[in-house]
Amino acid sequence: MPHRQHPIIRFYFKIGLIPQILLGLILGITLAMVSKDAAMSVGVLGQLFINALKSVAPLLVLVLVVSSIANHQHGKKSNINILMILYFVGMMSAALLATFASFLFPSKITLAENIQEIGLSPPSGVQEILTTLLSRMIDNPVNALVQANYIGLIIWGVGIGLALRHASSSTKIMMADLSYAISFIVRIIIRFAPLGILGLVASTLAETGFGELANYAHLLLVLVSCMLIVALVINPLLAFLVMRKNPYPLVFISLKDSAIPAFFTRSSAANIPVNMEICKKLKMHEDTYSVAVPLGAAINMSGAAVTITVLTLATVYSMGISVDIYSAVLLCIVSSVCACGASGIAGGSLLLIPVACSMFGIPNEISIKVIAIGLTLGVIQDSVETALNSSSDVVFIGAISSAIKHKDGAKA
Repeated sequence: MPHRQHPIIRFYFKIGLIPQILLGLILGITLAMVSKDAAMSVGVLGQLFINALKSVAPLLVLVLVVSSIANHQHGKKSNINILMILYFVGMMSAALLATFASFLFPSKITLAENIQEIGLSPPSGVQEILTTLLSRMIDNPVNALVQANYIGLIIWGVGIGLALRHASSSTKIMMADLSYAISFIVRIIIRFAPLGILGLVASTLAETGFGELANYAHLLLVLVSCMLIVALVINPLLAFLVMRKNPYPLVFISLKDSAIPAFFTRSSAANIPVNMEICKKLKMHEDTYSVAVPLGAAINMSGAAVTITVLTLATVYSMGISVDIYSAVLLCIVSSVCACGASGIAGGSLLLIPVACSMFGIPNEISIKVIAIGLTLGVIQDSVETALNSSSDVVFIGAISSAIKHKDGAKA
């Protein structure tokens, strides 16, 4: 006789993650309004969720980096170098915009701890940050895993991945399978995000009051505004520099046909067939888009660069740490590199926030809480981020294809 699930459990897994998180957010707010004692008691759900993320995030970063580099395939030489430059410039520009917006409209969030309570010593400037980065880069790999030293894990991941590029195909397949397995565990943990957010929101509001909701709204407004500026100003400007003609017809097509589906699927990988069809319909250069669309879905993450930068600076401001211009530029570079490694799951960019936070000496316990806050905002933030990432692929590929056609026409 087949096992029958309880109707409540069946309903829970049937509805999407976004409605679940929204429901958890509403229940958390309601519980904090009705009973502070009950709200504080369900805080254990939030703590369990944070601990689960804390335990899996370091391993996820290491395995993803190793697998992506080890399994990298040399594509056709179809202007991919130019496209890679566009991708990085786009992400760097997005991070710079996010930094500028964070300076103009600084966001603060309640993290329950402050510098004095946890004994945090803020860096005095960029020299100390660079020294800290260098020391973390050469950390023992086992210690890097235990201490969640993300900088060290990335360095070891790059080194191991480069070495495994010369390994047998079965070894590379094993690394890809391991990457999938760890990502699958993360997906399971993320499925419990509504319960974790219920506990976090309820306990936070019971402890700090409802003024925290205004902080969340401010943070979300900065995030979404930056992403809209990237989509409507920065990406068209970069496209114009390549194609030398009005880019907005291409931009609006990409927003309508690519961004809208990506907004609801919240997955750049799931939107690959959509982008392929758009490129084919617009008669773009086939040798370029056949390679560039899957590549862009993996590494072109301007939205992730915005998310990592804004949330990291919100954490820094909340901890009372001052940021000079040199540290900000370094953060933009780190955020752009981290964005390339954003995993393909919903909220994947949030898992790389500890890498950027570690620049400023912020401990893992604090940055993991920021991930949980980001998941609360992810009802809107992650959808907009994915829409920006996916539509940017079409804009950049279209710009290069237009330049190729113009060049071929000039030769003819």
